[in-house]
Amino acid sequence: MKNVLTNTKKVILTVAMMATVMGYANEIIINKIGKDLKRTALTIVDVKEGNLLSIKDNYGTTIYKEVINQAGVYTKGFDLTDLPDGNYFFELEKDMEIKTIPFTVKSNEVTFNKEKETTIFKPFVREENGLVYITKLATNFEPLKIKIYGLNNGTAELLHSETIKGVQTIERVYKLEGNSRYKIVFHTNNREFTKYISN
Repeated sequence: MKNVLTNTKKVILTVAMMATVMGYANEIIINKIGKDLKRTALTIVDVKEGNLLSIKDNYGTTIYKEVINQAGVYTKGFDLTDLPDGNYFFELEKDMEIKTIPFTVKSNEVTFNKEKETTIFKPFVREENGLVYITKLATNFEPLKIKIYGLNNGTAELLHSETIKGVQTIERVYKLEGNSRYKIVFHTNNREFTKYISN
């Protein structure tokens, strides 16, 4: 009976996680608008105030940035044909994820590549009763490097470092003692995320 319950919990968790991942797949809609179809209408379902929308080139240079100031459905028209020929991407940064939508501009033609859309899930940090819980969904088994620093009088001392790889659901619990402030630095998907914690 215990095995049945354990396996049932695993199946329910896996189904819930897959439903969450699949739910993100259809939240962004791109259409051509206007007589000459030069403008691109970007519609994002279920945005929150504070989400960040950017357009970046292939080198990571930000060309356009906007903090979304109203929750709900976001719609905006962009004339991407004015961009120089090259590879670009829309980036939508939410609380728990970053979604990228790549496109190419060539001779004033804009082509979106749906197959190369990516979603990066950010590490989630929660503190409770002196314990720090870290979770992250690594759908492509991407490694997560964690560094924990103790902050004291303006100096940062490395207390712990580890790299987790080969799993899709990353879960760690740390007990932090001795310092009153901590900095946790995460490296994953060629990005860095930082979280500060006070005891």
